Amino acid sequence: MKILIVGAGIAGPTLAYWLKKTGHVPTLVEQAPELRHGGYVVDFWGTGFDVAEHMGISPWLLGQGYRVKEVREVTRNGRRISHLNPLKVIDGATAGRYVSIARSDLSRIIYDSLGGDVETIFADTVDSLDDDGEQVHVGFRSGLVRDFDLVIGADGLHSRVRELTFGPSSQFERSLGITVAAFQLDGYRPRDEDMAITHTTVGAQALRLSLRDDATMFCFTFRNEGPVVLHDITAQQDLLRAAVRDMGWEVPAILERLPEAQPFYMDQASQILMPSWSRGRVALIGDAAACPSLLAGQGSALAMVEAYVLAMALHASGGDHRVAFDQYEQSLSKIVRAKQDAAIGLGSAFAPRTRVGLLFRDAVFGLMGIPLVTRLAVGQSLRDPIELPAPPTEAAV
Repeated sequence: MKILIVGAGIAGPTLAYWLKKTGHVPTLVEQAPELRHGGYVVDFWGTGFDVAEHMGISPWLLGQGYRVKEVREVTRNGRRISHLNPLKVIDGATAGRYVSIARSDLSRIIYDSLGGDVETIFADTVDSLDDDGEQVHVGFRSGLVRDFDLVIGADGLHSRVRELTFGPSSQFERSLGITVAAFQLDGYRPRDEDMAITHTTVGAQALRLSLRDDATMFCFTFRNEGPVVLHDITAQQDLLRAAVRDMGWEVPAILERLPEAQPFYMDQASQILMPSWSRGRVALIGDAAACPSLLAGQGSALAMVEAYVLAMALHASGGDHRVAFDQYEQSLSKIVRAKQDAAIGLGSAFAPRTRVGLLFRDAVFGLMGIPLVTRLAVGQSLRDPIELPAPPTEAAV
C-alpha cells in the first residue's frame, strides 16, 4: 500500500522503516525544512529499546547518547542537598539497555536507518484529507494533491491530521498546568561533566546538563495555567523570564544569555485523550494519538513501540487496515493510559505547588540516593507490560 506518514520526528521514521520492511511504500512529509536539531534530552529504555535493537540502531544510540553518572539537587546558593547515581540502579535493572539521548539525535539515527529509500517531503504538511473509503485524497499546504491508501498522523501534540480527522485539539488536550522550556547555550560555565544539576523551588525547576562540543542544555518546568504562544520565541522567552527570574542559583546568569539560545523550545505539558486512534483510513500514533506529556519521560520510546506494533498489525492482517487499526489500539491503549495517569502525579516533582510540597519532594529525592529505595521506586517503570510481536523474516515479507 501507499501510505503517507505525516511527521518525521520519532514515530514517523520508525513506522516508515517497518512499513518498508514489510513491503509497503511509505512517504514521509515534515513541515520543518529539515530534520530538527537540539531540543531536550530524553531517557531511553524499556520496550522502545527492544524496537531499536530489532532495527539494528541500538549501538548508534549508545554511541550518541550520554551516561549521566549523577543527578544532583542544589539549593539557591549551589549547595548540594541530595544526589543519586542513575547508572547504578537503572543500568543494572536494564542490563545496560539504558541511555540519555537528545531527542533530535534519536530522530536522526532512526531517519538515517531508512537509507535514503523513503520519499521525504520537507517544508510541507497536509491541508485537507478526503477519505472516500477506497483511498485518501490528500491536499498539501504547498498545493500538491496526491492519493494514498492510508494516512498516519505522527505529527505530535498539535497534530494537523488529528484536527482534520477528529476535530479541534481542545476536545482532546488535557493541560497539566505546567510549561516546559528547553534550550542550549555554547560555552556556558560552570560545567559539570556527566552530571545533571537541578534546582527546585515552589512552582518551578531548573536543570543543567553538559553536552558535547562545549554545549549545555537547560530545561525549565514551571507552573503556568495560561496559554503558550506558539511560534513566537520573544513572547515565550518573556514568559520564562517572568516565571523563574527569582529562583536564585544560576538562573539570573542563564536568563542573561537567553537571546543566544539555539534552538529554543517551549510548550505546555499536555496529554491527548482520544476516544479512538483511527477513523476510516486515517490513524494516529505517538503524541498525536496519546501524548503522555513531557513529564512522563518515555514518550519517545513509546512512540517507537506504537509505530512498530502498528506496522506489525498491518503485516499480520494482510493489509486489512480495519483489523490492523483495531489490533494496534487494543494492544496499547491500556498501557498508554496507565503512563498518562502516572504522569499526572509527577507534576509535583518538577514544580511543587506549595512549600510543604517542596519539602516533601526534597525528602523523597534524598531517599532516592539509597540504591535499594531507588530500585523499589523505579523498578516497575523499567518494565513495560507488553510483549512485542517478532519482526518478520525476509522470507515472510
